[in-house]
Order: sequence, then C-alpha cells, then structure tokens
Amino acid sequence: MKRELRRVETGLAIIGAGLAGFAASIFALRRGLDTAQLGHTGAIAYTTGYFDLLGVMDGRVLDEPWAGLDALREAEPAHPFARLGNDEIREAFEIFTDAISDMGIAYSKPGDHNLSALLPSGVAKPTLSVPATMLPGVEAFRTGAKTLIVDFPGLQGFSATEFKVNFAASWPALSVCRIEFPGFEGQQLYPEVLARSLEAPHGREPLAEKIRAVLDGAEYVGLPAVLGMHAPDEVHADMERRIGARLFEIPTIPPAVPGIRLREMFERELPRRGLVLVPQLKVSRSELGADGAVHHLQGPLEDLEISARATLLATGRFLSGGLYADQAGLRETLLGLPVVQPSGRDNWYRRDYLDPRGHQLNRAGLETDAQFRPLDAAGAPVNPRLFAAGAVLAHQDWVRQRCGAGLAIAAAYGAVKAAAEMLNGSA
Repeated sequence: MKRELRRVETGLAIIGAGLAGFAASIFALRRGLDTAQLGHTGAIAYTTGYFDLLGVMDGRVLDEPWAGLDALREAEPAHPFARLGNDEIREAFEIFTDAISDMGIAYSKPGDHNLSALLPSGVAKPTLSVPATMLPGVEAFRTGAKTLIVDFPGLQGFSATEFKVNFAASWPALSVCRIEFPGFEGQQLYPEVLARSLEAPHGREPLAEKIRAVLDGAEYVGLPAVLGMHAPDEVHADMERRIGARLFEIPTIPPAVPGIRLREMFERELPRRGLVLVPQLKVSRSELGADGAVHHLQGPLEDLEISARATLLATGRFLSGGLYADQAGLRETLLGLPVVQPSGRDNWYRRDYLDPRGHQLNRAGLETDAQFRPLDAAGAPVNPRLFAAGAVLAHQDWVRQRCGAGLAIAAAYGAVKAAAEMLNGSA
C-alpha cells in the first residue's frame, strides 16, 4: 500500500521533546512565530520537576545563583550562560514558570536565592523554582518543623526511613510511617499508577484517613510524588484539607511523576496555543538550504515533510540521542555537525571518578556563536538559519553545576530570540 505524504510549512521547527525543546516552543509562541515541534520522547520523565539555575560552582553550593552566574562568566567565558545577561535569564525563567503555571501546574516564583529542594535519598538540592506541591517541603526543612514522612510497602524508589536517616542531623523533628496504599494492598506499586488513582476524589479519602490516624501532631506530611497527574494542585489542596496538616511531595527516582506531568501537560496544552506538535516520531533526515530546511519523519501510517524557514536543535546528549559515542569519537546524530570533544578516548575521563575537576567528556557538544548558531570546523555558522539549545551545547557540565534546567531554559530563550530576529529581518 502506498504511504501518504503530509507536508507542513512553518516558520520555526524545533527538534527535540525535552525541556529545552518545550521551553523553546513556549518562547516562540510568545513571540508569535509559526512553530512546529518534532521529535520522539525526550528525557523530561527522568527529571525531578525542579528547575535549577546554577546550584554548584567550583564544588561550592550556591545560595545566590545570580552572583554565581557573574563569577561563572568570568571563569568560563565559553559557557552557554555567558551568551546572556542575568536580566535575560531572569526574564526567561519568569516567562517559562508563568507559562507552566497558566497551563495547569503551579510553580514557585524564581527569586534571588536558591531553594533547598528535597530529594528521595534524604539530601537537599539547590534549585531556583519548584512545583507548588513541593514548596511546603522546602519550608518544613528550612524551619525544622515536626514532619511525618510516609511511604508505602511495595513502592520502589522511595524509602521514608532512608530519608529520615540521611536528614537526621539537620532535621531531628522527622518521623516516618509506612502504610498500605488503599486499593493496592500487597501489590508492587508504581508512582504513575498511584498518581492517576488519586485523580478521582473518591480515591483520596481512604488515604487521607490512614494518614490522619498516624499524624501524631505533625505540622507537615511528606509523601512520594503521587498527588495526581493532570491536576496536582487540586489534588494537593484537597488532600491537605482532608489530612489537616501541610502536605508536600518528594520526587521519587526516575522515571518520576513530576516529569511525566510536565510532558503530558506540554503535549496537551501547547497545541491548544498554536503549536504544531509531532510527538513520538524521530526526525530521520534533515536537509539544510539557503532558505531554511526540510525535515523528514516516518509515522506508522504516513510520512511527514516539515519545511521550516529556521530550525532549532534541542536534541539533548546521549540519553536523548542528540550525541552518539563510538570507538572513533563523538558525533552529532542528525546533521553530522562538528562536536567539540577531547582529543582521544583516553581523555574522556579522569582517573578518579570523583575528581573535583570533572570529566572532559561532560563538556563535549556543539560550539555556537553569540546567536546560538552551531559553528563549522572553521568557526563560521553552519547555516544562518540553524540554531541550538540545551544539553547538546558544549562547554558546560550541567550535572556537576546543577544547572540542567537553567541551561535548557536560558539557551532556548536566547536561541529563539536570535531565530525570531533572523526571521523577522528576512521576512
């Protein structure tokens, strides 16, 4: 049977379905650009839902990330953050978190200081903005409030006892309790299934009743992140009212509900705001030209051909498939773009895994100019209509610097701004 070919024309094609890709779509729609987003499932489900800006520099945990950015630009002038000023990055965070809150998942306002956000292992992570369902946990930790941490037998990836043990010295007013999750007694539990079960109000009271019975005067209650999937703020408020104490979520190990919430919300809400979204399909081939690019995708029933006047790569690194490593070195997988990388495989890693300098491989990626345009081996833009953002960029170590979300959001903002200026100038 002959396959159908569907053609789509757009101003900006964003390739990638991770945080940088969706942030770019939000910024592009806000600028009024005709936008299509392409790509298979990104790595959002593997995130905590926290939006960090810059949490660590030179091994030091930062309280003031904005001052840290100033120091970072001086110490690492090739870092992607050096392409933007603090005012632009602050605006990017505010636009992004406001947009997400408007779409249905409330986030705290990015401020001047990092928050100490809770992780399932019983440590705190410096981050700039957290979901509203998790913000009371930041407050409880900061004040040392009497807090009950609840977990459920059969749930993998979260242990209330581990959480308490690791926080014992800094948070002595913690207590823990393990209760059966109503309706799932004796079963292996999955956070996503529990979250969807709490979408219906009749599923909440049995759990709230069990928690009330063991509250014992606790001011706060912490649960693994299972408070609904599509309306977590509504579920959170209802459960808090039923329990009679402040309630907060703690992300579990990935894939985790907070990331799945974001992905499903983006896929549901952004098309309603004008985005042409082609999810769950990988771009098989792209052709760059003087007037733009043509991107080819193969669906289960039809082929797609996306013609775009500008393209933004937000394809990520190894997990998302933007970069690939083999015996010959690293390569960019879609367009064969030059990759900044160590001179040989022997230089990918240092001998000590915990070497404070980090590993050179983690700073590999695409070299770009001030407009976030990938550069060729001679240092010139590969194509004036091609841009890049997110973890695929070189000269950053987002894991060690605790800046993964910040890198995605800030670079997407800068790349979309440059693309919009180019498109408006060539219109």
